[in-house]
Amino acid sequence: MTVLGILGVAVLGAIGGLVGSLLGLGGGVFLVPALTLVYGLPFRQAAGIGLMTVIATSSVVSSHKVGDGTVNFRLGIVLEIATTLGGLAGGLTAQALPTRTLRILFGIVALVIAVVMYRQMDKRNALPEGDTDTGWLGGQFYNPQREALVSYRVKRLPVALFVSFIAGNVSGLLGIGGGILKVPALTAWCGVPLRVAATTSSLMIGVTAAASAPLYYAAGDIPAPYAAASVLGVMVGSRAGLVIAERARARGLKLLLVFVLVLVALVMLVRA
Repeated sequence: MTVLGILGVAVLGAIGGLVGSLLGLGGGVFLVPALTLVYGLPFRQAAGIGLMTVIATSSVVSSHKVGDGTVNFRLGIVLEIATTLGGLAGGLTAQALPTRTLRILFGIVALVIAVVMYRQMDKRNALPEGDTDTGWLGGQFYNPQREALVSYRVKRLPVALFVSFIAGNVSGLLGIGGGILKVPALTAWCGVPLRVAATTSSLMIGVTAAASAPLYYAAGDIPAPYAAASVLGVMVGSRAGLVIAERARARGLKLLLVFVLVLVALVMLVRA
């Protein structure tokens, strides 16, 4: 692999880390399709590298955001149980369904969530001022744009658990992290503010990816030069994304999320 090629992979990783840290998706959501289309890597190798970048993004975002109240540990632990079960079921799914079918299902689900997200673009997931009854899974955080403390309550927990199960099922198989489904579902259906959904998702996807990545490594599906360049790029991009996220408006982030959802869905459907 040439020096220019390594730099190219690092740039792709930086872009993936930027988008991933902004929206809680993990770097793999952009990097996996790029590695297969631009560099011609086999899908399993791209997925293995994608999982490594998801772990890197999760580490950067979670360590930076753990003290500002936007990481909801209780919600993350509850949803991670469903995600882990989905990941275990994914091992069985991989034997029963071809990758083409999984890509089609993923693309359809992502398009549906994008439509729901767009229709609820101006919805503000916050309790009325003075209402601090957040329930056992809700919480509070300081919003620098509004210069106020925001309280929220988690709704439709069964929906969040179901989506987390599906996300866990496909994340290890596709190497893109389950945040692409979790974040919009939590925001559109479960009353969770986007900032909380993104940072909590960043925490969860790292745990899920850490369970799947060793399997790819043991099978020889994580080529070291590509993985090293990708992870370094993702870590730089993730830190840049954190700086932008602190200044960005929620509506702008939601529009970006809808765009990424549609883009990833179309890529998956075309590749299927």
